[in-house]
Amino acid sequence: MHLHGRPSEWIVRWAHLVPAGGAVLDVACGPGRHLRWFHERSYPVTGVDQAPEAIESIAPYGEAIQADIEGGPWPLAGRQFAAVVVTNYLWRPLLPRIVDCVAPGGVLLYETFAQGNETVGRPARADFLLAPGELLRACAPLRVVAYEDGFLDGPPRFVQRIAAVRPPAAPAGVVRLPLVPRA
Repeated sequence: MHLHGRPSEWIVRWAHLVPAGGAVLDVACGPGRHLRWFHERSYPVTGVDQAPEAIESIAPYGEAIQADIEGGPWPLAGRQFAAVVVTNYLWRPLLPRIVDCVAPGGVLLYETFAQGNETVGRPARADFLLAPGELLRACAPLRVVAYEDGFLDGPPRFVQRIAAVRPPAAPAGVVRLPLVPRA
Protein backbone atom coordinates (compact mmCIF):
# COMPACT_ATOMS: atom_id res chain seq x y z
CA MET A 1 0.00 0.00 0.00
CA HIS A 2 2.68 2.47 -1.07
CA LEU A 3 0.47 4.59 -3.31
CA HIS A 4 2.65 4.23 -6.40
CA GLY A 5 5.88 5.35 -4.74
CA ARG A 6 4.53 8.70 -3.62
CA PRO A 7 5.48 9.74 -0.10
CA SER A 8 2.84 9.55 2.57
CA GLU A 9 0.74 12.69 2.89
CA TRP A 10 1.37 12.54 6.66
CA ILE A 11 5.14 12.54 6.23
CA VAL A 12 5.05 15.41 3.75
CA ARG A 13 2.61 17.38 5.94
CA TRP A 14 4.88 17.26 9.00
CA ALA A 15 8.30 17.28 7.30
CA HIS A 16 8.68 20.97 8.16
CA LEU A 17 9.44 19.81 11.72
CA VAL A 18 12.70 18.22 10.57
CA PRO A 19 15.63 20.52 11.39
CA ALA A 20 17.18 21.94 8.23
CA GLY A 21 19.94 19.70 6.93
CA GLY A 22 19.37 17.14 9.68
CA ALA A 23 19.96 13.45 9.03
CA VAL A 24 16.82 11.39 8.33
CA LEU A 25 16.41 7.69 9.15
CA ASP A 26 13.81 5.65 7.26
CA VAL A 27 13.08 2.42 9.19
CA ALA A 28 11.93 -0.60 7.13
CA CYS A 29 12.33 1.72 4.16
CA GLY A 30 11.43 -0.70 1.39
CA PRO A 31 12.16 0.88 -2.00
CA GLY A 32 12.76 4.22 -0.27
CA ARG A 33 9.91 6.51 -1.25
CA HIS A 34 10.44 8.70 1.84
CA LEU A 35 14.20 8.40 1.76
CA ARG A 36 14.25 9.67 -1.84
CA TRP A 37 11.79 12.47 -1.01
CA PHE A 38 14.04 13.77 1.78
CA HIS A 39 17.17 13.27 -0.32
CA GLU A 40 15.63 15.44 -3.07
CA ARG A 41 15.33 18.19 -0.44
CA SER A 42 19.03 17.93 0.50
CA TYR A 43 18.68 15.96 3.71
CA PRO A 44 21.33 13.29 4.39
CA VAL A 45 19.44 10.00 4.56
CA THR A 46 19.87 6.54 6.02
CA GLY A 47 17.62 3.63 5.19
CA VAL A 48 17.44 0.26 6.90
CA ASP A 49 15.64 -2.76 5.50
CA GLN A 50 16.05 -6.52 5.40
CA ALA A 51 15.45 -6.93 1.66
CA PRO A 52 18.57 -6.83 -0.55
CA GLU A 53 16.56 -5.31 -3.43
CA ALA A 54 15.42 -2.46 -1.18
CA ILE A 55 18.99 -1.73 -0.11
CA GLU A 56 20.16 -1.84 -3.72
CA SER A 57 17.47 0.65 -4.77
CA ILE A 58 18.27 3.18 -2.03
CA ALA A 59 22.08 2.95 -2.03
CA PRO A 60 22.51 5.79 -4.58
CA TYR A 61 20.70 8.22 -2.26
CA GLY A 62 22.49 7.76 1.04
CA GLU A 63 23.51 5.26 3.66
CA ALA A 64 21.84 1.90 3.06
CA ILE A 65 21.88 -0.68 5.84
CA GLN A 66 20.72 -4.22 5.21
CA ALA A 67 19.71 -5.79 8.51
CA ASP A 68 17.17 -8.13 10.04
CA ILE A 69 15.80 -5.58 12.50
CA GLU A 70 13.30 -8.06 13.91
CA GLY A 71 15.60 -11.04 14.46
CA GLY A 72 19.08 -9.54 14.67
CA PRO A 73 20.79 -6.79 16.62
CA TRP A 74 19.61 -3.22 16.14
CA PRO A 75 22.12 -1.83 13.60
CA LEU A 76 21.79 1.79 14.75
CA ALA A 77 22.64 1.42 18.44
CA GLY A 78 23.77 4.74 19.88
CA ARG A 79 22.89 6.73 16.77
CA GLN A 80 20.34 9.54 16.69
CA PHE A 81 18.73 11.39 13.80
CA ALA A 82 16.99 14.71 13.22
CA ALA A 83 14.06 12.71 11.89
CA VAL A 84 12.96 9.11 12.12
CA VAL A 85 10.36 8.03 9.58
CA VAL A 86 8.34 4.81 9.81
CA THR A 87 5.38 3.93 7.59
CA ASN A 88 3.34 0.77 7.15
CA TYR A 89 5.56 -1.12 9.58
CA LEU A 90 5.10 -2.40 13.12
CA TRP A 91 7.38 -4.56 15.21
CA ARG A 92 6.51 -3.73 18.80
CA PRO A 93 9.86 -4.72 20.38
CA LEU A 94 11.54 -2.01 18.25
CA LEU A 95 9.31 0.87 19.34
CA PRO A 96 11.60 1.95 22.23
CA ARG A 97 14.69 1.80 19.97
CA ILE A 98 12.94 3.81 17.29
CA VAL A 99 11.99 6.50 19.81
CA ASP A 100 15.56 6.50 21.18
CA CYS A 101 16.88 7.27 17.68
CA VAL A 102 15.19 10.69 17.72
CA ALA A 103 17.87 13.28 18.52
CA PRO A 104 17.24 16.27 20.80
CA GLY A 105 15.27 18.75 18.70
CA GLY A 106 14.38 15.95 16.28
CA VAL A 107 11.05 14.48 15.18
CA LEU A 108 9.43 11.06 14.84
CA LEU A 109 7.00 10.74 11.93
CA TYR A 110 5.20 7.40 12.20
CA GLU A 111 2.18 6.05 10.34
CA THR A 112 0.96 2.47 10.33
CA PHE A 113 -2.11 0.28 10.44
CA ALA A 114 -4.50 0.19 13.37
CA GLN A 115 -7.16 -2.11 14.70
CA GLY A 116 -10.17 -2.02 12.41
CA ASN A 117 -8.04 -2.57 9.32
CA GLU A 118 -8.96 -6.26 9.41
CA THR A 119 -12.45 -5.19 8.28
CA VAL A 120 -11.20 -3.57 5.07
CA GLY A 121 -8.10 -5.47 4.02
CA ARG A 122 -4.55 -6.34 4.89
CA PRO A 123 -2.81 -6.43 7.22
CA ALA A 124 -5.47 -8.15 9.25
CA ARG A 125 -3.46 -9.91 11.99
CA ALA A 126 -3.45 -8.26 15.41
CA ASP A 127 0.37 -8.52 15.44
CA PHE A 128 0.47 -5.85 12.74
CA LEU A 129 -2.32 -3.54 13.97
CA LEU A 130 -1.91 -0.91 16.66
CA ALA A 131 -4.36 -0.95 19.54
CA PRO A 132 -6.15 2.32 20.40
CA GLY A 133 -3.64 4.77 21.90
CA GLU A 134 -0.71 2.35 21.50
CA LEU A 135 1.37 4.73 19.39
CA LEU A 136 0.75 7.54 21.88
CA ARG A 137 2.01 5.36 24.73
CA ALA A 138 5.09 4.32 22.77
CA CYS A 139 5.94 7.99 22.18
CA ALA A 140 5.55 9.04 25.82
CA PRO A 141 9.15 10.38 26.05
CA LEU A 142 8.41 12.78 23.17
CA ARG A 143 6.13 15.81 22.82
CA VAL A 144 3.21 14.96 20.57
CA VAL A 145 2.57 17.63 17.95
CA ALA A 146 -0.09 15.74 16.01
CA TYR A 147 -1.84 12.40 16.33
CA GLU A 148 -4.61 10.68 14.42
CA ASP A 149 -6.32 7.34 14.89
CA GLY A 150 -9.02 6.50 12.40
CA PHE A 151 -10.14 5.59 8.91
CA LEU A 152 -8.70 6.89 5.64
CA ASP A 153 -9.97 6.52 2.06
CA GLY A 154 -7.97 5.86 -1.07
CA PRO A 155 -7.11 3.09 -0.36
CA PRO A 156 -9.45 2.33 2.55
CA ARG A 157 -7.49 1.66 5.74
CA PHE A 158 -7.41 2.22 9.48
CA VAL A 159 -4.25 3.95 10.71
CA GLN A 160 -2.59 5.60 13.62
CA ARG A 161 -0.10 8.31 12.88
CA ILE A 162 1.96 10.64 14.97
CA ALA A 163 4.34 13.55 14.69
CA ALA A 164 6.29 13.87 17.92
CA VAL A 165 9.40 15.88 18.82
CA ARG A 166 12.14 15.43 21.37
CA PRO A 167 12.79 18.72 23.16
CA PRO A 168 16.15 20.31 22.28
CA ALA A 169 19.02 19.70 24.67
CA ALA A 170 19.51 22.40 27.26
CA PRO A 171 22.61 24.56 26.78
CA ALA A 172 25.57 23.59 28.98
CA GLY A 173 25.01 24.61 32.58
CA VAL A 174 21.27 25.15 32.15
CA VAL A 175 18.91 22.88 34.03
CA ARG A 176 15.42 22.58 32.60
CA LEU A 177 12.73 22.29 35.21
CA PRO A 178 9.46 20.53 34.47
CA LEU A 179 6.45 22.75 34.01
CA VAL A 180 4.03 22.54 36.89
CA PRO A 181 0.45 23.69 36.28
CA ARG A 182 -0.84 26.41 38.58
CA ALA A 183 -3.61 25.49 40.92
